[in-house]
Amino acid sequence: MKTVLHDVPPYLRVYEDGTVERFIGTETTPAALDPHTGVSSKDVLFLPESGVSARLYRPINPTAGGGRSHKKLPLVVYFHGGAFCISSSADPKYHDMLNILVNEAQILLVSVDYRIAPENPLPAAYEDSWAALKWAASHLSPEETETGGDIWLKESADFDRVFLAGDSAGANISHHLAIRAGSEAHGSDLGDEFKIAGVLMIQPYFWGEEPIGVEAENPVFKGVVDKWWRFVCPSDRGCDDPWINPFADGAPGVDGLACGRVLVCVAGNDVLRERGKLYYQCLVEGKKLKAELFQTEGEDHVFHILDPTAQNSKILIKRCAQFINGQ
Repeated sequence: MKTVLHDVPPYLRVYEDGTVERFIGTETTPAALDPHTGVSSKDVLFLPESGVSARLYRPINPTAGGGRSHKKLPLVVYFHGGAFCISSSADPKYHDMLNILVNEAQILLVSVDYRIAPENPLPAAYEDSWAALKWAASHLSPEETETGGDIWLKESADFDRVFLAGDSAGANISHHLAIRAGSEAHGSDLGDEFKIAGVLMIQPYFWGEEPIGVEAENPVFKGVVDKWWRFVCPSDRGCDDPWINPFADGAPGVDGLACGRVLVCVAGNDVLRERGKLYYQCLVEGKKLKAELFQTEGEDHVFHILDPTAQNSKILIKRCAQFINGQ
């Protein structure tokens, strides 16, 4: 029997020989035309040196003028959840939900297949996601448009309507990329013409050493969530590392977000909801952008991923679509 080095329920187990056994988030489904929504998808390798790819989604018939010219669609760069250690852009649960979102919102969507821990410790996920954003932004370059790039992005992306979006760990990534895009040191990496219109954060994965609100009511579960983070990011700051706590000492907060609008979605039974509400409150207090909070009562974390056809999931997805389309 192999010796267990790390046991991280319900996600995975790491053995002393380096083997990683995942219990959930390992299923995959191929990119294809979805018969229920008419949304097409394809996989694109954009970072060959590290094997990082993205799954692109485009709704049926995104054309105008009788098919002679392509209609420009809002561009959403999406980051999946999974506590930074499970799931992928090919996860059938994400694939199904994103087909529905793309059809509802009529958007072009890039779902980033960033590398996950423990095989690729943080900040690999953030660096891969930043590389994906740079790749998308490169399609604004005349050289890229003429000599290469992806045809869907060249034909259909409206670069005046770019959004970052994600759920759980993916919402965390969206925050950090929006902060990075707003910094003088990194913003120029995207080009002067590339602007982020908004950030869509669904049940964001933020945490902290000290419990807030309902987190204090269940110290056992608080300890479980603490362990999840310390496994993927074994820093001396613990759960007050700026990657997981945007309001810890030394963290940039929310003032530097490179966008004009943010929608924060929380679920009424989700232990992470207090962090999402705090994030929203700080946005409101900062008064630098338009912030909205959307709460779904009676639901738990990533309910819309687990069953995107349920009534509350449909309502949430519709609200996300409205946000993207400026409503």
